[in-house]
Amino acid sequence: MQESRPEVYARVRSHIEDVYPMLSDLYQDLHEHPELSGHEVRTAGVLAEAIGSGPYAVTRGIGGHGVVGICRNGERPAVMVRSDMDALPITEETGLSYASCMKTTDGRGMQVGVMHACGHDVHMAVLAGIGRVMGAMRDAWQGTLILVGQPSEEMVSGAQAMVSEGLFSLTGPPTFALSYHVGPGLPQGTIGYREGIFSAGSDSLDLVVRGIGGHAAHPDETRDPVVIAAHIILALQTIISREVHPREFAVLTVAAVHGGTKHNAIPDEVHLQVNIRYYQESVRALLLAAVQRVATGIAIAMGVPSDLAPTLTLLNESVPPLVNDPDLTLRLAGVLSAAIGSAQVVRIEPLTGSEDFGIFAGSLPGLKSCYLRIGIDPTGPIPSLGKGGLKLHSSRFAPDASKVIREGTFAMVAALLDLLQPVPYEGK
Repeated sequence: MQESRPEVYARVRSHIEDVYPMLSDLYQDLHEHPELSGHEVRTAGVLAEAIGSGPYAVTRGIGGHGVVGICRNGERPAVMVRSDMDALPITEETGLSYASCMKTTDGRGMQVGVMHACGHDVHMAVLAGIGRVMGAMRDAWQGTLILVGQPSEEMVSGAQAMVSEGLFSLTGPPTFALSYHVGPGLPQGTIGYREGIFSAGSDSLDLVVRGIGGHAAHPDETRDPVVIAAHIILALQTIISREVHPREFAVLTVAAVHGGTKHNAIPDEVHLQVNIRYYQESVRALLLAAVQRVATGIAIAMGVPSDLAPTLTLLNESVPPLVNDPDLTLRLAGVLSAAIGSAQVVRIEPLTGSEDFGIFAGSLPGLKSCYLRIGIDPTGPIPSLGKGGLKLHSSRFAPDASKVIREGTFAMVAALLDLLQPVPYEGK
């Protein structure tokens, strides 16, 4: 006799409780031993071991330190579930018994602390939970389940690296791709979804403002790039207020200014680190052109020769907007509403943060993808967390991992059991 959905979900809950002690240990281990983007050697090994103990063929080293686990329980449909793995250069201040004490040297040669301040440790524990539960319930689904541990998400480069190094040649083309992220602002146990644009595209830019340096006692003999850069920084903000349509989303941030070495020496150039965010490609094109135009115009107006005009370089820390497939997203919203209650499934506004998960679907025609948020805000106060305890990229970031791992695993397994039904979903 075929089980009813409530009976299947009860089995899922039971399996989660059976494996939760292992997931808790895994989470705390990963939290205590974080690694920066591109350096996830130990992390990849720990995650591969957690996945590989089930019915999965595990491959490592895809796109750097990427991990791929494949369980073939029938060929089609095939569903890929991705977790990110990297941590951030932040010194932890949570006071947790398993807080990170890791230190490393970053790309600038500076010693920095390392911390999972964005929930990637939770994401990996959920991925391992998905693997264990789906492995134990192969009688309830058919198809191929692909578990992906992606490196370098914080540098928005890991997804492209995995694709470029043959991820889909290894796995075969998935039918669907799913991912998730812990969500401040959403109550614990709540799943946030949105069809269409889910989060912003982002570009990081280096803007070099050149001038003519000299002695601070003789500024008239120079063309001071510090002053020119100051004018450019202020003028760039008017691009948003005066050139972007009021109903379009755009953000432009000058996040760092570097120039000069001595109090009485005017430098030859100043380096600005700029970030733009957008939902529409037309807005991106407008911003890129306007930044160059405004910077060049101000520099020339302030007496800089045209051959020393500012130069703009687009870095590889760039990513397009993340767009959820509408049909798949609305389908899963319905599935999750039935599984955890409609009050716990919330349509959210597009996010201004950025994410490289969309690279997977963008590189494989026909691949439908959906990205979800897993709520972490408690129903009551948690005084011990202090300010920033539930803010991403905070040194005090400390969600209630036990609840988030359990609820995240359940929600993702419920989604997978629907997508991996004996009769494949055709969609529109």
